[in-house]
This record gives sequence, structure tokens and C-alpha cells, in this order.
Amino acid sequence: MTNGVDIRTKNLKKPVDVAEYLFTRLHQIGIRSVHGLPGDFNLVALDYLPKAGLKWVGNCNELNAAYAADGYARVKGIGAIITTFGVGELSAVNGIAGAYSEHVPVVHIVGCPSTISQRSGLLLHHTLGNGDFNVFADMSASISCAVAKLNDPAEIAAQIDHALRECWLRSRPVYIMFPTDMVEKKVEGERLESPIDLSEPSNDADREDYVVDVVLKYLHAAQRPVLLVDACAIRHRVLEEVHDLIDKTQLPVFVTPMGKGAINETHPSYGGVYAGSASAPGVKDMVETSDLVISIGALKSDFNTAGFSYRLSQLTSIDLHSDHCIVRYSEYPGVRMKGVLRKVVERLDMSQIKVLPPPRFPEMGTTPIGDTPSSEAVIKQNWFWARIDQFLREHDIVVTETGTANFGIWATRFPANVMSLNQTLWGSIGWAVGACQGAALATQDMAGPEKARRTILFEGDGSLQLTAQEVSTMIRHKLDVIVFVICNDGYTIERFIHGMDEAYNDIATWQYKDLPAVFGGNEDTVKSYVVKTRAEVEKLLADKDFNDRKGLRFVELYMPREDAPKSLMLTAEASAKRNAMTE
Repeated sequence: MTNGVDIRTKNLKKPVDVAEYLFTRLHQIGIRSVHGLPGDFNLVALDYLPKAGLKWVGNCNELNAAYAADGYARVKGIGAIITTFGVGELSAVNGIAGAYSEHVPVVHIVGCPSTISQRSGLLLHHTLGNGDFNVFADMSASISCAVAKLNDPAEIAAQIDHALRECWLRSRPVYIMFPTDMVEKKVEGERLESPIDLSEPSNDADREDYVVDVVLKYLHAAQRPVLLVDACAIRHRVLEEVHDLIDKTQLPVFVTPMGKGAINETHPSYGGVYAGSASAPGVKDMVETSDLVISIGALKSDFNTAGFSYRLSQLTSIDLHSDHCIVRYSEYPGVRMKGVLRKVVERLDMSQIKVLPPPRFPEMGTTPIGDTPSSEAVIKQNWFWARIDQFLREHDIVVTETGTANFGIWATRFPANVMSLNQTLWGSIGWAVGACQGAALATQDMAGPEKARRTILFEGDGSLQLTAQEVSTMIRHKLDVIVFVICNDGYTIERFIHGMDEAYNDIATWQYKDLPAVFGGNEDTVKSYVVKTRAEVEKLLADKDFNDRKGLRFVELYMPREDAPKSLMLTAEASAKRNAMTE
């Protein structure tokens, strides 16, 4: 130590504080807003956010902040949340686990006690009182693709760079433990002049070429090939390659529920949503009678497959994933789909490709068959989801909550370039409110307040009651959001699984339209609406002010208690049967 400066610090070419280094790196990889809550172990670090060009969001609780960081990442590419040790980070764990489950890259930074306190085993607040300061990091390790404990200034810069690269490439959360006495330690700032390399590693050329040759062999021989695009095609950034393949071949293409929005639904090759037995008849028939299904980024969960009701043979399947490929029964570990797709597009022989037209999709806004046209009728699920496509615009962001909205949106045909956010695999009710806030902020960060995309949330009344506070964050940050609260008296998906009339599926009746005022909205920033009939829906959706005004539009939308999309009923029935299995 020389005059208070250690030799390591003295030898740094461009010394910067650790907090400045970390937040500058966040800015460099595309983050502009950071979600979270303040706590005494992260306060000093938060002072560094403005200098790095980052905006502090400030959420109502850590769970909502985690949901919001998830939604932000789905739109912006990557998100970040800052919590405090123990009490704060554990509140966020459910949201971080959902991001891990659904392949969403979120950087979780946890302000923690100093390394001195940790070494001394002090009996500090926010601890379990046993001197174990690693217990919460150990909990998060299973829902993080990398854990970085920033305890040694000599290693911190490399740890940060490695964690952020892993977060991006593996598209999953990382956990960064940030002690209070490391915030102002110096690290080498010269590293910031070189951006983190976020490019995907190349496949082994020979292995990749072999897989491409095998794929092309079966594709050229197939008489009825189709493409099936799922969530990991979105998360692992291969949609450009997928669209190149569709444009070149014109092969019929379908999406799964989790893949909704991955494909331009106005494309002539688009055939609809495939979810096994819950699919439209024409979709089900074409996919299940295909002699080659090329599945891209599949996550074959129960709700994504309508209760594991796929009827596809592995002998007629090719599955492309972010870290391996499967052709029939042969698996190729370490061969990533991005490189394979590129070469398939380059090398396929169009003279050998057989193309059948996709099933005819109903015209946008078509009234469902057998449905009453009465404008004074109550708003039914099947009518609403077939009607809402006329309200949507190009480039909208549509967020649907677990429940009727997640299933109903399958029947909605999107205009071009609509982004769809759902949490079908993890399925934590209340997620969509926070995710909507994060998504709306992300588009505002990308395009500015005037050019930000509309963000539209379809939320159940039961789910809203879990995370309603985040409406106040939407108002606080002047986000351009439309919220449809589906008021159908409780937990509909649970009712259809078990206990249709049981009290545990009931909720308290709220005056939903008054919530924006409670949360700080006024006539300039918020407008509330109540709609109970089809005529009122039609009037609202045709209202120019409703469509074009900025700020929050909050709609109470009433539907019958025991009404649900058919796809939800089928999936719930399968879930109930699975829950009742004894062996």
C-alpha cells in the first residue's frame, strides 16, 4: 500500500470504480433502464446509474421488478434488476425462475454486505442469523446460468464480462453478488474500450456440414414438409434465418402457443397455431399428416402442447435447438441451430422442394361459426378473440396473462410485426402486469415516447390482484399502455382444472376502473372504461381517442364466469387427468 493506494490500483491504466464499470457494461449491451428496489446494501451502487446513462425504474416490489425485467428483456434483448441481499432478492426469485424457465436473459444484481462483514460472520439484518452469506447465492445458482461473486478487485472486471456474455449467449439469467465495499474499488477501465464479444460461437464446420446434409436429404425427399416455430427460435435469435427459409421455400409454417408472434402472420405461408388436439382442424390435419416436421426452438411443455397431445412421430421429425440438433432418432450435441439454418437456406435445391398450401385462415374479424350476431349479447370468449385482430395494429406488443388470455389469443390473427409476450411454461399468474410495464418501457427506450409501440395487456381479474401495484409504475413513467382486465369473477383456468364452484377459486370484487386514480393517474394521463356488451366493445374499439391517445387506457371487460376458450378447456381437462394419476 502506497499513500493509501495499493500496487494493483496504482498499475491500472484507466482506473474506474467497479459500479461504473458494471453499469457501463450494461449500457454497452443494450440496457437503458434498470428495474428493482433500493435497499441499504445497494444504495451507494445506485448512485452510479445516471453516469452510465441508465435510468432507475423503481418498482413496487421485487417480484414485480423481476417480471418487468423479464418483459423488458423480451423486447429489448436483455434486462436487468437490482435488489438487496436476502429479503429483496428472495422476493424476486419467482420472477427470475420464470425467466430461466423461459430462456429470457436477465441480469440480477444483488447488493450484499461487505466482504469484511462476511468474513467476520456478523449477525446482520437480512441474514438467517447463522453467518452464512452464500446461502442466497446458492439458492439462485439453480436458476442462473452463471453466478459471479464480486469479492476480489483483481478478478471483478473479468467476472462481469463473463457473466454478461453468458447471459446473452445462453439467454438465461445471471446472478451478480455485489458487496458494499467493492462498489468504489478500482478496476481496469481500459477494458471498456473493447465491447464484450456477444457473437455466437461457430459450430464445428464438419459436424455442421454433416447435419445440414442429413437435414437436406430428408427435406428434399419429403412430400408434405412443414415448419413448426417455437419460443426458443425467438429467444435464441434465429427468426431472421427462419424467415429466410420461409421466403425461399414458401413451406407452410405454424407456430406453437409460446411461438405466437414469431412469424409474420400475414405471410401467405402462415397456417396458424399448432397445439395438438387444441389446434384448429385444418392445422391439426396438416401438421400431423406431414411426412417431415422441422421444429425450430421447441419447448414441448404441457400447456404449450395442450396437455402433451402432439401426434408427431420422431421418425418424421427434425428438431433444431440452441445447443443441439435431432434428426429422427440421431442427436448431434453442440451443433447449434443458427449455423444449420443458414446453410440449409443457402444449399437447398428448390427443384426438390414440394410445397402444399397452408390451411385457409379465417378472414380477420370473421364471426365464429354458430355465434349469435346480437350486439347486445354478453361478450363471449370465442367472439372476443376473433374480433380483437381488427383492433390490433402493425408493430403492437401484445402481452397475455396465464389463463383465458393466453389460450384465447391463439384465435387472433396478428397484423405484421406484432410481438407477442406470454409465459406459457412457467405460468406465474400476475406476471403479465409487470412484464407489460417492462415491455412498454423497453419500446420507449428504443424509439422514444412519441414513437414507442403500443403495448396491449390482456389480464385476468384474479391475476391482476397479485401484481396490480405495477399499474402505478406505468403511470409514473408515462408509458403508452392499453390494459384489458377480463372480469370473470375469479381463477378461470383453475375452475376448469378443479373446483368450478369452490370458494378457493373466487376472488374479492374490486372497482377496477378506479385503480388508475388510486395509483396516481389523472385525466391527462389515464382514462378508464367499462364494457359489458358486444355493442360497447365495438364502440370502444372504433373510438379514435381510445386508439390514438397516449398514456394508460384501462378497460374493465366483463365476460361470463364459466366461459373459456375451447383450447383452455381441453388443456385443463388433460391437466386434471394428469393430476389424478396414481401410477
